[in-house]
Amino acid sequence: MLGYIVRRILATIPVMGVVALFVFSLLYIAPGDPAAVIAGDQATPADVERIRQSLGLDRPFLVRFGEWFFRILQGDMGTSIFTNLPVWTMIRQRIEPTLSLMIVTLILAIVVAVPMGVVAAWKAGSWIDRLIMAFAVFGFSVPVFVVAYILAYVFALELEWLPVQGYTPLSEGLWPWLENLILPAIALGCVYIALIARITRATMLEVLSQDYIKTARAKGMGQSGILFIHALKNAAVPIVTVIGIGIAFLIGGAIVTESVFVIPGLGRLTIDAILRRDYPVIQGVVLLFSFVYVFVNLAVDVLYTLIDPRIRY
Repeated sequence: MLGYIVRRILATIPVMGVVALFVFSLLYIAPGDPAAVIAGDQATPADVERIRQSLGLDRPFLVRFGEWFFRILQGDMGTSIFTNLPVWTMIRQRIEPTLSLMIVTLILAIVVAVPMGVVAAWKAGSWIDRLIMAFAVFGFSVPVFVVAYILAYVFALELEWLPVQGYTPLSEGLWPWLENLILPAIALGCVYIALIARITRATMLEVLSQDYIKTARAKGMGQSGILFIHALKNAAVPIVTVIGIGIAFLIGGAIVTESVFVIPGLGRLTIDAILRRDYPVIQGVVLLFSFVYVFVNLAVDVLYTLIDPRIRY
């Protein structure tokens, strides 16, 4: 098992190298002259040239990439063009709201979606199954921002049960922190819940048709024991896989959700940086999100060995 984990960790190194190369290339593959875009319409040629030199666009690509990558290894993500603050400082100031939103959404999705998928497989073909699958289709089809606006209008503006926007740090209390995250987490989690529920149902249906499940029933084992001990355990690998893949939905959806609910997280920071063409900030945030996604996939691969000891490839 240790050898497998080491091989998986070593395999992520070239992946992160490719990701770093792509992230750095954003400055060069963006349409137009980045220096001219940043300088604005009223800038003189001297201003554009000064910005080009500050960005290093007058030097060879590989030289700039090597210098940038070496600084990244030292923990230096560069400096914002507009605020003159270190990029890592800006990320550190905004990371708590985004991390909180993703954790609450992840917990909500797993707690809701897995039982939904299990029940749908157990009651396959019934009205319960059709109702759950209808919700899954709805959650997968409706954009995140539409669900977010509906939730904000109904529960924040009309019923006034929850705040419509903003974020309260966890240090100010558990309920004030959670109160601001309930609606964003539900809006962001709809797609995630739908995805996990559908995969759970499909996997459980396959497992429930196996001979050892029939044997367990013949021995008189209760339905809950069959579903959650025998069947769900053997269906766990595909479910864990889709949970890991779904982190990409959380990362992408967090940007939209934070904009709707005015949450001062990394999503808002990314949008502001894109609008201002603040390339160092864009590169830093994209690199961080990419690292998180690669790390989650690594954790999922390691988790496979705990769920199914036969996995040692």
